[in-house]
Amino acid sequence: MIRPSRRTYAASVELEFNGDVWFWRGPSPFHFVTVPAEESAELHAASSLVTYGWGMIPVAATIGSTQWTTSLFPKDGGYVVPLKDRVRKAEQIDVGDTVTVLLTVGR
Repeated sequence: MIRPSRRTYAASVELEFNGDVWFWRGPSPFHFVTVPAEESAELHAASSLVTYGWGMIPVAATIGSTQWTTSLFPKDGGYVVPLKDRVRKAEQIDVGDTVTVLLTVGR
């Protein structure tokens, strides 16, 4: 779901979606939520205005009552949201849980 932003940035976009939490065991293990295709297309459309390189998109993210800043990673033609440990602990999130994510792009 795309919502008009309450912020005043020229490239500001808010997206809200549900996604499952998954774990990547690479050299730097981390938890992620995949942004659905429709929302990824919206992000891609705004990416040239906000990316700082390598396709990374800075965002303010919210799950439950926890808000943090991060950058979306491009993956398989879409994007993924990295979940910090403090966010997972505060919201009692584990691998396989479905969460609602609110992203504000253009912070």
